[in-house]
Amino acid sequence: MVPEGHTIHRLSRDLRSDFGTHPVKASSPQGRFQNGSTQINGKTLSKSEAWGKHLFLSFDDELILHVHLGLIGKFRPHSIESSTTDTVRLRLEGKQAWHLTGPQKCALISIDEFVNVTDGLGPDPLRRGTRWNHFAENVALRRTPIAVSLLDQSVIAGIGNVYRAEFLFILGIHPERPSCELTDTEIRGLWELARAQLRQGVRLNRIVTVSREDSGSVPGRVNSDEALYVYKRESQPCRRCRAAIRITELGGRKCWWCDRCQPR
Repeated sequence: MVPEGHTIHRLSRDLRSDFGTHPVKASSPQGRFQNGSTQINGKTLSKSEAWGKHLFLSFDDELILHVHLGLIGKFRPHSIESSTTDTVRLRLEGKQAWHLTGPQKCALISIDEFVNVTDGLGPDPLRRGTRWNHFAENVALRRTPIAVSLLDQSVIAGIGNVYRAEFLFILGIHPERPSCELTDTEIRGLWELARAQLRQGVRLNRIVTVSREDSGSVPGRVNSDEALYVYKRESQPCRRCRAAIRITELGGRKCWWCDRCQPR
């Protein structure tokens, strides 16, 4: 499963906090990013930012590292004393060591390449100054099912398979409804819900969409098997109406919903 936007924003924040203003020690135990790590080594992290599922780390305001974790990538902290294996594409050392493994993308890019990537992305609900109007315009132009549009990173950046199913359930929107048929109120609701849920995801460092009213507990204390409404819960009872959760495939990915709570 590709990490969703909250994970990348949390990662960006943690890296910025860990490295501070001190020179970073960089290496590529795997050897596949040797040239890049050599250029980064000894530089200072000047900027760390997330755009949807893309992470950009700038060093000394001159080198831009582009990371996309893809399906199997991980970027995790370890103790400085930790050993490395040949699966580690990039190791960065600050207060602790960070190991990047299995990324879809790990490359030093130019500012033009950075602009090209970000210009191709839809609005990111977690980025300051981003307005919902751009998202509304993107949705209104599409006849594809809304569940397909929500996975399109050029429509909205950072939403993945978990959030799309959960957002549509919470707002009572059937996943197969044509995007262009959604009302302004529904589109605005999706945007505001995305902002709130992604922010919560950054804070908790995990996805919890079930409300306190439905779970009986605050989000930070909800067990992992009770944290979601519909995702991967096919045939299980809906947490609100007890009807069986259904599953289909939309946009090449499985999607879950409740027919009673999300009427066609």
